[in-house]
Amino acid sequence: MVSVIIKALQKTLVDQKLNQIIGLLEEIRGKEETMSAEMDALIAQVAESIAVEQSAILLIQGFAAQLEAAGTDPVKLAELKAALDASEQNLAAAVAANTPIVEPPVAP
Repeated sequence: MVSVIIKALQKTLVDQKLNQIIGLLEEIRGKEETMSAEMDALIAQVAESIAVEQSAILLIQGFAAQLEAAGTDPVKLAELKAALDASEQNLAAAVAANTPIVEPPVAP
C-alpha cells in the first residue's frame, strides 16, 4: 500500500516536471519564432539599405561625369543644377518618409 502511494506521488512529481519542461520548450519556441521574424526583417532592411547606398553611389558618379561633360557651358551647367535640385528634393522626401519620428522622453 505504501509503495503504491509512493509510486503515485513519484508519477505526479514526474508529470509536473514534464509539464514544466514542456512549458519551457513552448516558451523557447515562441521566442525563437519572434527572433526569426526579427532577423528576417533585419536582413530585408540591410538589403534595402545596401540597394539605396548603391543607387546613391551611381547617382553621385553620374553627376560627376555630367559635370565634367558640361565643362564651362552655362546652359549645360544650368541643366545640371536643375537636375541636382530635383534629385535633392527627391532624396530629402525619401529620407523624411523613411525616418521614424522619435518622441522625446517625458521627464518624470
